Amino acid sequence: QVQLVETGGDLVQAGHSLTLACAASGLTFSTIAMGWFRQAPGKEREFVAAVDWSAGIRRYADSVKGRFAISRDNAKNTAWLQMDNLKPEDSAVYFCAAKTYLASTVASDYEYWGQGTQVTVSS
Repeated sequence: QVQLVETGGDLVQAGHSLTLACAASGLTFSTIAMGWFRQAPGKEREFVAAVDWSAGIRRYADSVKGRFAISRDNAKNTAWLQMDNLKPEDSAVYFCAAKTYLASTVASDYEYWGQGTQVTVSS
């Protein structure tokens, strides 16, 4: 049974940082690409960042480039999303997702999803 569990969401002030973690179980983590998506109230789920199985390729949404960084440790079956210089428009529920091998920016490409963690950025 595949499980993805996100942690690290919080209420922070604009300009501050947060690190989200996604712990995976029930799959061969070293063959899995990991993605982060977010969904704000009344909006569609949008791509944030993704990393391929080897961490050789990382992709970012334009809105977070230079502020967010995705990483992974295959020995710990965990992926992280480091978020710096947070803005109020970054407020959303953040989801991690998994698919085989190659990173994708498309939500429907991902097979497995976590339950989400809330990030709220106050101005």
